Amino acid sequence: MKKSEDGRSASRLKVIPLGGLEQIGLNITAFEYEDSIIVVDCGLSFPEDEMLGIDLVIPDITYLKDNSDKVKGFIITHGHEDHIGALPYVLKELNVPIYATKLTMGIIENKLTEHELMGTTKRKVVKFGQSVNLGQFRIEFIKTNHSIVDAAALAIYSPAGVVVHTGDFKVDYTPVFGDAIDLQRFAEIGRKGVLALMCDSTNAERLGFTPSEKTVGQTFDSLFLEHKDTRILIATFASNVDRVRQIINTADKFDRKVVVEGRSMVNIIDTASKLGYLQIPDRTLIDVEELKNYPPEKTVIITTGSQGESMAALSRMAGNNHKKISIMPGDTVIFSSHPIPGNEKAVTNVINELQMKGADVIFQDVHVSGHACQEEIKLIYSLVKPRYAIPVHGEYKHRKAQAKIAAQLGIAKENIFMLQSGDVLEMDDKKAEVTGKVPVGAILVDGLGVGDVGNVVLRDRQHLAEDGILIVVLALDSHSDQLVSGPDIVSRGFVYVRESDELLDEARLLVDEAVQDCLDRGKTDWGKLKGTIKDVLSDFVWKKTKRRPMILPIIMEV
Repeated sequence: MKKSEDGRSASRLKVIPLGGLEQIGLNITAFEYEDSIIVVDCGLSFPEDEMLGIDLVIPDITYLKDNSDKVKGFIITHGHEDHIGALPYVLKELNVPIYATKLTMGIIENKLTEHELMGTTKRKVVKFGQSVNLGQFRIEFIKTNHSIVDAAALAIYSPAGVVVHTGDFKVDYTPVFGDAIDLQRFAEIGRKGVLALMCDSTNAERLGFTPSEKTVGQTFDSLFLEHKDTRILIATFASNVDRVRQIINTADKFDRKVVVEGRSMVNIIDTASKLGYLQIPDRTLIDVEELKNYPPEKTVIITTGSQGESMAALSRMAGNNHKKISIMPGDTVIFSSHPIPGNEKAVTNVINELQMKGADVIFQDVHVSGHACQEEIKLIYSLVKPRYAIPVHGEYKHRKAQAKIAAQLGIAKENIFMLQSGDVLEMDDKKAEVTGKVPVGAILVDGLGVGDVGNVVLRDRQHLAEDGILIVVLALDSHSDQLVSGPDIVSRGFVYVRESDELLDEARLLVDEAVQDCLDRGKTDWGKLKGTIKDVLSDFVWKKTKRRPMILPIIMEV
């Protein structure tokens, strides 16, 4: 190891975000010092509209696989999908230990069980205040607040200096469960000198403070009082254990039975109860089958689907597709969440469907965010006093808003880094600079296929979705190269065949003439024949319809 003149290590710390800086989700960052790499979080994101048929998006970990001998482990900040969802896929290619707090690990273990990885994955549960030593790094877990219990910030100690990574956080002095954020520890670390702060940017555009989760409990109390003669359905995030706790407590206060609906929510509540993070009053929870035994005004249904997801329980109830629960006129439906950017339309559609069925829908003021607003971000910067600021978690506009806050607090412009996924930021206490790029990207998961659908396939799907397909089938005699049957034209998603006989007959004649012409001139190469069919047909269809369907010639030999 090189030494500088004062005897200290001369190597620099590399911070390499592999995802999570261009959108909400896909959070994963590598920290590298000489022969050691640790990876913070391993999240997924959900597909965008143009990703037709795609279920999930996970990060490209080519860089980690190429350096697999250096990778010491995954350090996970909290149990949300955008921070843990890619683990089962990534662990199949890079089997390294996982370090996380108790509830976070419980949720991860549900996933590992589902993917049959429990037996092969090393796991270590870490308490707040504890540290783990991995190669050249020591990582300390610091208590924070978020919309899921057991969220941690990380102090990452390396020979080049300390990086504080907040994870997703807010400052909640009156959390529903457990302790408030450990601001004292942030201050202690800040006093000793911090190289860089990587802070959550999700709410960096919002002024003021994020309200406490406890305020939602008071809102529920008044809503239950106001709607005491109706059945109540509440849609919220499956992972928001504190929100579920408050709903159950209010239901108990008003002597209502509670049904939990939606697989992800049932799993998380089950895990949180087993691990002691959720105490449910006796005989409050009932099975969905028992709903008929109680008058509607004595029941509450907590459900997934607050984001308008088509397969979630609430969407299925709204669309009459739920096997056991139907929306009835007079039901009160409460949305206890804000639509995530991009989901507004889906949420509006579900609200419209619910209202058409006679439900009273409430979606204002029944949610508080799990992310820090501007004043909380300023508080963390003031306590940590970092030399460098690296805004993370959010779209560009969110991170830019945090960069402005850092500048207001006196951090020099050249010390604020607006990184992109794949950037390699090298730093020590003298300087920091982006020195290179590593391969990054989105790996698409479709059913059981991971990465087998790429841009070309997506482009084809888009093409098929927009213009449909024409399949031309013909058979040639293998000896004489004469046309034996066809050409037949099959149309899917292009025109409705029964009403377009004339168009397709004309197309068939054109293709027949073109093929005969080729054969008469001795052009029997299949590639050339297919090319001719495509050219002739696409020109004809464009002139007649101004559309460009995908054209697929199939030649058979008999």
